[in-house]
Formats: sequence, C-alpha cells, structure tokens
Amino acid sequence: MTVGNKELADFLRRARGRVDPSRAGLPADGRVRRVPGLRREEVALLAGVSTDYYTRLEQGRPITPSAGVLDAIARALGLDAAGRDHLGHLVGPVSGARRVPTVQRVRPGLHRFLDALDGNPALILGRRTDVLATNRMARALLTDFDALRPRERNYARWMFLTDEARDLFLDWDVQARAAVESLRLDIGHDPGDQAAKDLVAELAACSPEFRRWWEEHGVYRRTFGSKHLRHPVAGELTIDYETFTMPGDPDQTLFVYTTEAGTASRQAMDLLAGWVLSDGAAGRGRRTG
Repeated sequence: MTVGNKELADFLRRARGRVDPSRAGLPADGRVRRVPGLRREEVALLAGVSTDYYTRLEQGRPITPSAGVLDAIARALGLDAAGRDHLGHLVGPVSGARRVPTVQRVRPGLHRFLDALDGNPALILGRRTDVLATNRMARALLTDFDALRPRERNYARWMFLTDEARDLFLDWDVQARAAVESLRLDIGHDPGDQAAKDLVAELAACSPEFRRWWEEHGVYRRTFGSKHLRHPVAGELTIDYETFTMPGDPDQTLFVYTTEAGTASRQAMDLLAGWVLSDGAAGRGRRTG
C-alpha cells in the first residue's frame, strides 16, 4: 500500500458509517453521536488493534496489515465476502495471505453451456492461462487441447512452444505478446504460485520472444478483441472474441469467438463448422476438466 491510498480511506470510512452501533455489541458510553456509524476507536476495539493503528490505516498510511488483522477489521465493519476481498485488493499483498492451490474444475452446467454454443468456438481459461474446457468448434479452430497431456493444456505454452500456433495466427506477435501480459497480470494476484513460476521459467528458457516481453513487465486484461488466422481447413479469417468471468469462480474466464455476418470470415467459419459436423474425430465431446 502506498501513502495517500484515497480509495482505501474512502472505503473504510463509508463502511464504518454504515454499521449500526446498537448491533455491534458495544457498551453504551453516553456520548452523543454526531455522525452515523462507528467511531474509529470503536472499530479498533472490535478488531483488537490500537486506535492509532486503525486510524493510520484509514488515513491511507503505509501500513502492511496481516491477513488476520484484515479479517478482524472486516468482521468489525460487518463486511461480506465481497467486501473483504475488496479490502484486501485495496490494501495490496499482505503478510500471510496466500491463495491455497486447488485443482480447477469446470462444473457440468458450464460444459453443457459450451456445448450449446457449438456454432461458435468457445473455451474456458483458468489460472495461469490453463485451458479448462473447450467445445468442439474451439478444438477445430485452435487445437485439440483435450488430446494433450494435462500439463500441456495451457494457452500461453501452446502459443509459444508449438509451430501450430505460429502458423495459425497471422498476427502471432500481437497475440503472443497479449498472452504474456495477461499471464503477468494473473500471476500478480498470487506471486507464490509455484506452478506459475515453473511455467514462466520453461517459457523463458525456450522462447526469446517470451523472455523479452516478460522482462518488460507489461500487463493486459483481455476483455474483447480480434484475431487474424490462416486455418488449414477454413483459410484466412478474422474472429472477434468476448470474455466473461464465470459466476462463482473469478479465476475462470469464458472466451467466445464470433465472426461478422455477411463476411468472408463468416463463410470460413461456416465451412469449418460443416467440416466439424462431418468429421467424427473433431466432433467428439471430450472434456478437459
């Protein structure tokens, strides 16, 4: 956290002002309240920290509280899970705060949703750009991630370590650099992720482009955009993509690819769809997650 963290100061003041003192379990002291909510010393009392410590935190001073202290302040302010997460993001990395590694799974309903989008390629990426699920159009357009070994089902790894990706993307430099910067942004949420460290080390050792772009420390959040491809079946086409964060798991992102109606790219996508429908191998509904 840096000096003058105005967003944190404003969030704490507003949260404090929304707490009903009569419901906070505080003893009555007889003083007249000039403003609604809790006083700073009352938040400090409920959280088990000194008034000076909480005051400096609310003023945006350079303090690095532990995860336990943030939990206590969140409880004192009656914050829900989303409020606690927001508090953590405003403060920044805190001592003892580590995301517990888990194996990411895509729930069955999302698999069915991908299948329902079968006219358009769609896939779900997880942490460190791991490919968690695809539909058959995505497997035909990009690559059959399901057929790869689990450790190889990673978008950035495929982008940098395969000739297939370099041949597919006419704008490979643009897409590859975006993959690096997206990976940078994701890893910033959990610098201690060993699997991410291993991935970065492998890509840096094998790809000079990755190594150069990684050292530049740029970050990028993919929300929408376009890609230019030369597909071995469909030919050249431009595809647009939109991204959606999955409800219940902000670490999973849905990518849906579309083409503009009445264009050569739409004709190419229709050609690919016809090929998928007629090709049993491309049409199998294998699942990654």
